[in-house]
Amino acid sequence: MRMTRAEAKERNRRALLAAARLIVARDGHRARLEEIAERAGLTTGAVYSLFGSKNGLLLALVGDHLGPHYEGVERAVPAGAGLTEAVETFARHYRRLCDDPGALRELSFEISLQDLALRDPGLQPRLAASVRAHEERLAALLAARGHDGTALTPRQAARLATALRALLIGLSQAVLLGHAGAAPEEYFAATARALITPGVLGPP
Repeated sequence: MRMTRAEAKERNRRALLAAARLIVARDGHRARLEEIAERAGLTTGAVYSLFGSKNGLLLALVGDHLGPHYEGVERAVPAGAGLTEAVETFARHYRRLCDDPGALRELSFEISLQDLALRDPGLQPRLAASVRAHEERLAALLAARGHDGTALTPRQAARLATALRALLIGLSQAVLLGHAGAAPEEYFAATARALITPGVLGPP
C-alpha cells in the first residue's frame, strides 16, 4: 500500500532523528549534517524541509529524547500521592533507568548534546528553553501535592523540580560511571526526600 504524503514525511522525520542520535552520540560537535542525512537515506534538503536547520533537528532530537522520559515519570508517579511519595517514586524511577541496557549510550548522547550547546551560541538558549519546558512538566506534576498540611505552590514546585533534576542527573551519572557503586533505589529516594525542606522549597 502506498504511503500518504504525511506518512512519508513522518517516516523521513523519524529516520533523520534516529540517524542524528547515533552520529551526535559518536561525534559530538563534529557531527556533520551531510552524514546524518546520508545515514537516513535522505538529502540535507530533507533536513531543512522538515526541521529548518541543523539546530532545528538537534532541538527536535532533545524533545524526542526527553518527551518519553517525562511521560514515563508521569505514568510512574501516582496521581493522588502526597509530595513525599511523589518525590520518592520519581527518584526510584530515575534509579531504575540506570539499569537499562542502553543507559550508557543515553548518557553519551546527553553529554554530546551539552557539548554542542556549549560550542554553539545560537543553540544554547534554544536547548535551555527546551529542557526548561520539560522541567516545567515535572513542576506541574509536583504542584498542589500535600506536604505538612499545605499544598505545594507552583513557585515551590518549580524550585523543587530544578533541585530534583540536578540531584538525580548527578547521582545517575555517578552510578553509570561507577563512582557510586550499586546505590540502591532507597538511596536515591532518601536523598531526593531530603530536598523537601524550607530552604529548597522557599516561600509559597
